[in-house]
Amino acid sequence: MSDKKFYITTPLYYVTAAPHLGSLYSTVLADVCARWQRLRGADVFLTTGTDEHGQKVAQAAQQATHQPQAFVDQFIPAYTSTWQQYEIAYNAFVRTTSMPHKMGAQEFVRRLIASGNTYRATYQGWYCTPCETFVGRGGSEQDAPIPCTSCNRMTSWVAEDTYFFKLSAYQEQLLSFYQNNPDFIAPKERLNEVISFVQEGLKDLSISRTTVQWGVSFPDQPEQVIYVWVEALCGYLTSVGFGQEERRDEFNYWWPADVQVMGKDIVKFHAIYWPAMLLAAGLPLPKRLLVHGWIKVDKQKMSKSLGNVVDPVPLGKQYGVDAVRYFLCRQLATNQDGEFSIEALEQHIASDLANDLGNLLNRVSVLAHMHNIFEITAPHQWSERSMRLRNEAWSVVQDAAMHMHDWAIHLAIARIWHLVNQANTYFHELEPWKLAKSDKDHFVQVLSATAHALYTISLLLWPIMPTKMAELFERLGTPISFGSSDFVDQLKSDNWRHTFLIKQGPALFEKPIKKEEQPVVQKEQSRMPTISIDEFLKTELLVGTIREASAVPHSDKLLKLIVDFGPYGTKQILAGVAKQYSSDLLMNKQALFVTNLQPRIMAGLESQGMMLMAKDEQGIARIMQSENVVPNGTRLQ
Repeated sequence: MSDKKFYITTPLYYVTAAPHLGSLYSTVLADVCARWQRLRGADVFLTTGTDEHGQKVAQAAQQATHQPQAFVDQFIPAYTSTWQQYEIAYNAFVRTTSMPHKMGAQEFVRRLIASGNTYRATYQGWYCTPCETFVGRGGSEQDAPIPCTSCNRMTSWVAEDTYFFKLSAYQEQLLSFYQNNPDFIAPKERLNEVISFVQEGLKDLSISRTTVQWGVSFPDQPEQVIYVWVEALCGYLTSVGFGQEERRDEFNYWWPADVQVMGKDIVKFHAIYWPAMLLAAGLPLPKRLLVHGWIKVDKQKMSKSLGNVVDPVPLGKQYGVDAVRYFLCRQLATNQDGEFSIEALEQHIASDLANDLGNLLNRVSVLAHMHNIFEITAPHQWSERSMRLRNEAWSVVQDAAMHMHDWAIHLAIARIWHLVNQANTYFHELEPWKLAKSDKDHFVQVLSATAHALYTISLLLWPIMPTKMAELFERLGTPISFGSSDFVDQLKSDNWRHTFLIKQGPALFEKPIKKEEQPVVQKEQSRMPTISIDEFLKTELLVGTIREASAVPHSDKLLKLIVDFGPYGTKQILAGVAKQYSSDLLMNKQALFVTNLQPRIMAGLESQGMMLMAKDEQGIARIMQSENVVPNGTRLQ
């Protein structure tokens, strides 16, 4: 076993339905983190699985006229096949109905009892079945139901003889732990929410049920079952051998978990109840929780009740699994809720994957084979321009590693894409199609430098798009075998001495094909004002590359762009795109501009032209771009 281990978990998902895009998002995040650690040479273990007990599951089974075990069994293939489709490289799939898990959960509760932190009492209060949550003690059956604090649905009043865990006894110990471990929860905003909740005072937690039979028997109390949340959390332990004597060494090797991934709606269970119970059981606490926001569709949280749940299976079949993985990781920042739309997915596939990355690979391979160069070797000495690209690659590796250390995957991808843009700029500026005729050595150097940049990019993006990046490795003639080597450290000081055996192949990414739908009712076309051809010819429409993009002080709409128009020099142009595009996303993008407008002052700055935009069906402004990269200063005809 390696001395550099990494154990990561997803939530255990309720099996009352097939997986949706939200559960896929949690699982993809965990898989990306696991693959990043494999890239760094770590011994990795990824646990996922299903939470199959509790009142919610029992009621769903009854409504479907199934026995609970048969009911949950039917959903397991949907999870395992979807995770397989999306290349989730898990090591253990925990089912809470399995015997090893039941035994481990009972052993965990025995430790809580032995610690003196449990007692028997009556729970009278409100319970939310959909969330499987005790909402609050007190009241009576005659009172009006209160809404759940998590999902806002009405709760039910229950009265049960149960066992309680002395959660209140761990309030100060938890607060001290948070203070001494400020990175326990990422992002930090979630930690502040947890601290505020604990500071308000913790109440003891009921850890058994008597009115529910579908669960794991409470130790020595056959009339009771372990509260489903306590039992499900034990899945993180049982998957690596807890409660199994023959796996004691294995458990001691993997536990504690290095990262546990979850949505923000279940952070209370993982950040408060779970650490307190682990302390009572004498077990180490997880090192970090990665808590992400919700996926929203049409600005509403995705949920079955709203009918806006996205099925990941047809999505992956239509757009490609790696493209969906990329979109989820780049579009959705882990520290906030994120919007999902097909339009945004298609835009990222076309612009980022097909144009920026796929087209760059295609241009290198086509040029190489056109001139019968199949083996590309590094030059004895790199030019100053090529070294600038190499230095930029080193910088990007450092920054991406820093962001991945914080599990800010979206920021890591944005930084990697800066290298993609820089490589495209380098290739375009050096014009290797011309060098092939005038300077063969320089031509080969440009191909080599671009191939080295692609090699760096493909390694950094492998955790996000493993299949497509494996294809890229193959096209470069550099197949990768992961083991104990730390590829990230190697990239930080890579002196660019690789030899590439360039292969041709199909497009790495295909642009989505839009299906034209004819409207049922043909609307009368609006009449538009006309101008003469002489008037139109007065307008100077040029292609330019955005070299710099920065925010405009005191404006939430404008970005200041420095645009390179080749032989026509550079111009400062203000564009109202700050809400749609970040500065990093615009860097080194080509766009279309009106360049002979009379300069005007906007927000105290002079704008020397206008960037052409068009609004999509949702009313969001989009940049107008040429389908292919063309020389700066090209005039539209």
